[in-house]
Amino acid sequence: MSSERPEQLSEPSPGNRGPSDEAARPAATVLVRGEAIRDPQQTPPKDAPPKDKQKSPRKEVSEARLKLQSRLPNLDDDSEVGVQKEQIVVRDGKADLAFTGALVASAAPTSAPKGQWKEYRIYETNGGKHVFSKVTRSVFAEDQDTHEAEVFDPAPSSVPSQLLRSARDLARTRPLTWMDAAVSFFGYDTLAKALYRKLGGQFEEHIG
Repeated sequence: MSSERPEQLSEPSPGNRGPSDEAARPAATVLVRGEAIRDPQQTPPKDAPPKDKQKSPRKEVSEARLKLQSRLPNLDDDSEVGVQKEQIVVRDGKADLAFTGALVASAAPTSAPKGQWKEYRIYETNGGKHVFSKVTRSVFAEDQDTHEAEVFDPAPSSVPSQLLRSARDLARTRPLTWMDAAVSFFGYDTLAKALYRKLGGQFEEHIG
């Protein structure tokens, strides 16, 4: 029987390795289910941008809307307050409102730091009705402006008036007016309060 033992190859210890050994050593690679995974300490490609500089593409700005923003809080139709004319109020998802009347008051914020802002308007028709308009604008071309509008008709036969009168009867309060309808539509946010102040102190709650 042979007493020969298999020849064992010894790897030089870290202390005995020279610079040439480290340079010749390939980057560590592990095979997991047939996929090669590189050493996590390996540096990324030189042409890859840093993570902190990877930003989303900038949105395209509409020059026309940017001009409107630059005029805030002034609006294009501020000079038409109290002027009787043919009006068209745009509504999304519904027929636009066409009537003869005057713009009673309007309000817009002093600035739009995020490129978006709202515009509030109140009209009065020659027939004694009131129209409330809320427009949301954006300076970015890919964003569509939104338009909301409602009509308050004080006539008892009108549906909105009937609904409001029913609420009045249940609550046993004073008769509801177009001012109550305005508050129901605009609420009491900062811009709505600025709109109400232009109409005088009738929207304030007076206490004894």
